[in-house]
Amino acid sequence: MTKVAEDVLFDFLHMESVRLLYDKQDNEKFSEDEVTSKLEHMGFSTGYRLAERLSRESLRFSDELELLKYVCKVVWSAVYRKEVDNLRTNHQGFYVLHDNCFRFFAAMSRGKQYLQQAPKYLSFPCGVVRGALANLGVQCVVTAEVTGLPACKFQVQVQRG
Repeated sequence: MTKVAEDVLFDFLHMESVRLLYDKQDNEKFSEDEVTSKLEHMGFSTGYRLAERLSRESLRFSDELELLKYVCKVVWSAVYRKEVDNLRTNHQGFYVLHDNCFRFFAAMSRGKQYLQQAPKYLSFPCGVVRGALANLGVQCVVTAEVTGLPACKFQVQVQRG
């Protein structure tokens, strides 16, 4: 299967997972927090397994920042076919990953009517980042926000001791 076909299948799987869970919320009275949690857990499992597979051949990382760079370059590229555009840190356990053209928002960015729906699609990627870092030994909290379609940013707060 070609990379384009794989990308399209992954995009559809992600979109349908979000749609299905939010439809269940409407029909079965799930709370939005429960739906968000399920999507984040799916992403966590994906990121955890992916980091395990990708990091087998990598050298050991010297510090937290090296781990974040690895996730931004290798893991993000494996899932979204591009590296994170920018990684910033305050060197105290708080990192911000900027994606100026997030793949799932590319089609949505043509109209402002989608801006309100966009955050629903960020729970899974938050889970991917958290899962990948958990596999590499970093416990963290990952949140995301839409900064204007198609851009978004992910905030990673490392949990210490």
